[in-house]
Amino acid sequence: MGAYTVAEAKTHLSEILNRVETGERITITRRGKPVASVVRPSSKAAQTAPANQIDWKAIAEFRRTLPRSKVAAADLIRQMRDAGF
Repeated sequence: MGAYTVAEAKTHLSEILNRVETGERITITRRGKPVASVVRPSSKAAQTAPANQIDWKAIAEFRRTLPRSKVAAADLIRQMRDAGF
C-alpha cells in the first residue's frame, strides 16, 4: 500500500492510477492523516447503474405507502414559509 500527500497526489496522479490498476491501494494524506483511499472498483460496482438514473417505479411504490395529507402542498409551503422554515 502506498501513501501520498495531497500535493504529491496532484503531481503524480497518472502514476497513482497506474499503480491502482495493478491492484494496489493508495492512501492520500493531509497533514499526516489519511483522508482518502484510491482503489480499483470491484466488478460488482462496475456493473451497477449510473448514479444519475432514477428508479421511478421504486419511487411510485414508496409514495403509495405514504399517508395522504389533509393540507394541499401549496398551503403547506406557505405555512412553512410563514413559520420561518
